Parts: sequence; C-alpha cells; structure tokens
Amino acid sequence: MTHPATIVTTVDRLQARFGTAPEVAVVRGSGWSGVVQQLEDAVSAHYVDLPAFVPTQVEGHLSEIVVGRCNGQRVAMLRGRSHTYETGDCAVMAGALHSLKSWGVQSVILTNAAGSLRTDMPPGSLMLITDHINAPQRSPLIGRTGLVDSTRFVDMRDAYDPALREYALQLARQRQQTLHTGTFLWAVGPQFETPAEVRLFAAWGADAVGMSTVPETILARHAGLRVLGLSFITNMAAGLSTEALTHAATLKSVKEFGEAAGIFLTQLIAGWPTIQSQPTSVL
Repeated sequence: MTHPATIVTTVDRLQARFGTAPEVAVVRGSGWSGVVQQLEDAVSAHYVDLPAFVPTQVEGHLSEIVVGRCNGQRVAMLRGRSHTYETGDCAVMAGALHSLKSWGVQSVILTNAAGSLRTDMPPGSLMLITDHINAPQRSPLIGRTGLVDSTRFVDMRDAYDPALREYALQLARQRQQTLHTGTFLWAVGPQFETPAEVRLFAAWGADAVGMSTVPETILARHAGLRVLGLSFITNMAAGLSTEALTHAATLKSVKEFGEAAGIFLTQLIAGWPTIQSQPTSVL
C-alpha cells in the first residue's frame, strides 16, 4: 500500500516540475503513442523520480509522465502503466492515480489495446468502454480505507463517466469516425485467453478483452477521478481468427493501425470539456 507521505512527496515533485495540474490526464496503453508527438511545450519526468509511480518493464510501454499542450489544452500523459501480471499486485497504479488527483487532475482517460469478441469490430477499430467485467474478481481496494479520504465502498454504476462518453461519441460523429461502444473484460494475463474462455466471456456480455484498465478504473473512482475508457482493437480474440496471439503481433497491429487512434485521442484532448465533477458515490 502506498503511504500517504509518498503521495505528498510525489505531488510536491509534480508541482515543482510541471506547475499547476492539468484538467485531464491520459494513461497511455499500447497503440496510443501518436498523441505524444503532437504535444507542444512538452516537459517530462521519469517514474523513478516520482516515488508513488511504479516503472513498468513491458515492451511498448515507457515509464515517464509528459505534460504539454494539445491545441492549447494542457494534458498529463502517462507513457505506460504497470500491469497486475508483472508483480501480482492489482493495486500497483494506486499511488500514481491518487497522486494525480491530489495534484489537481480531475479526469483520466484510460486507454488500452484489446482483443475483439465481435466480428463487426475488427483490428484497427476503436471502442468506447461503457462498462466492464472484472473476470478474476480481484479488487485493488482490499485492505484500503482510502489514501486521501476514508472511502472504502465505491459505487461503480457509472464507472465510465456518462457525460464524457457522450462527448467522445459527439466528437466521433463530427469526424464521421466509427466509434464502437461496448463492455470491456479484464483478464489478468500474461497468457492470452483460450477459445473456451472467450466463448464464456462473450456469453457474459463482453465485447473486448484485455489485461489492464479495470483495476485502474476502480482505483480512479476510489480517488474521485472521472474516467473515460478507450480500447484500441489489435486482434480478434482466441478462436475468432486463425492468427496466433503474441505480444509481437499486438505491436505489429499497433504500428499498422495506431495512427488513427492517436489522431482521435489528440482531438479528444484538444476539445476536452469542463464539466462539473461527478462525485464518488460511497455506500
């Protein structure tokens, strides 16, 4: 568990390096790197210099935070996340997310690469996450009463902020871009799912599957951050195509289709709305 004093130190370092917090932060998953190149006046810091941030060793993920402007809108970009499968700790992103909130960030865009369970959502598609399934039923909140408050029980009915989802859909309509909507299922990994598991997940109502995002969503809502979730579809899930599932194939798909994802995210950030914060519901 991240000690509150560690978060205080991290926030002090964020303020010293970047100044006032931006309204929005992005946790960048595989396939979403293009937006970083579009940032103006970019300043960066490595996770090793921020004690509440945990570096990752996953290929395609860097371990740095970049703050810059996207068509005038300031944004904090986390270039990489730690995954549960790296250490077994599903709360590994707690310190980073609570530090962002304590710094003054109000909203977070969680992005990922995912496998599709729908034939109408092939590789290269974008999916707006409307809900999620925590397949392993592991919670990053076990043992926590709150890092910045006493919250333990967090209402997840609108885990993915309805107003922010509508904003993303409006932008897609304006750009005449297909933005699928669906339920994202978290599987711990690092092994890919079996065809039998994929059939089960589809029966549960899942539209896409991946190895991240759900723990961060729970942690972000616990911290009081508003969440928008986006999946970049890199492959069809096991049993839905003849392609072998490998991380190398995921990165290949990212290289082939990732530009469109980066452009959409750039425009999403540039027009980011100022909407009254949605409070965390405590039961």
